[in-house]
Amino acid sequence: MQDIVVERQPHWLEITINRPDKLNAIREQTAVEILEQIQEAEADRGCRAILIRGLEKAFCTGVDTSEQKLEPDELFELWRRRKRNRKVNQMFRALPEATKPVIAVVEGFALGGGFELALLCDFIVAAEGAQFGLPEAKLGLMPGGAGTQTLPRLIGKPLAKELMWTGRRLSAQEALGLRIVNHVAEKGQAIGKARELAASIAAQAPLSVMFSKQAIERGFDTTLAEGMNIEADAFFALAFSSDKEEGLAAFKERRPANFTGR
Repeated sequence: MQDIVVERQPHWLEITINRPDKLNAIREQTAVEILEQIQEAEADRGCRAILIRGLEKAFCTGVDTSEQKLEPDELFELWRRRKRNRKVNQMFRALPEATKPVIAVVEGFALGGGFELALLCDFIVAAEGAQFGLPEAKLGLMPGGAGTQTLPRLIGKPLAKELMWTGRRLSAQEALGLRIVNHVAEKGQAIGKARELAASIAAQAPLSVMFSKQAIERGFDTTLAEGMNIEADAFFALAFSSDKEEGLAAFKERRPANFTGR
């Protein structure tokens, strides 16, 4: 691996974006490596969560623009690559669809595509000093990693528009107040808080976590009635799991449950 460092903890996977010379800007190679690790984590029943972190100075400062070469005679080929081949786009789409919880651990800058990357994770743990922003309008661009869709869903359209149209950055505490991030830790300690949360998630029934994530994601933009149907189907499916039997038995016997994801 060239662009990331991977650490396998007993019950979760930690992916560190490691391009300090580029302030952790992501390129195609970065996306390829992250996608491979997500796929491996998905297939590993013992892996209960995925943590994506950056370096002290920057979580991620967006997409590496040095790869964005626009040749006049390849405009339509670029359209096709964007839709079918570009790994950065595939990575952005893969994050909300991952069956394991994905936690963004943010120290330093999370700007442009880096902020969008964090928003596509299930939730964000930030450190004091972290900064969030979408500065694309200053470059004649606009958010292209789902930022126009994820941020308004969190904070509403008016404020999302203001942040995109002015490029204003948010501090960790302001992001916490807006519920963009779940927790703010002391500087340098965001990973500790994220590990604490990952350990808590790992202690729960993994199928319950997986199905509840699916119900939330699939039901969020539907009617209440349709969302309730999605939830009911998932709840019914869990009734046939071994983990359900183990959970009920452990509760009755007043002991920790031994969940296996079956």
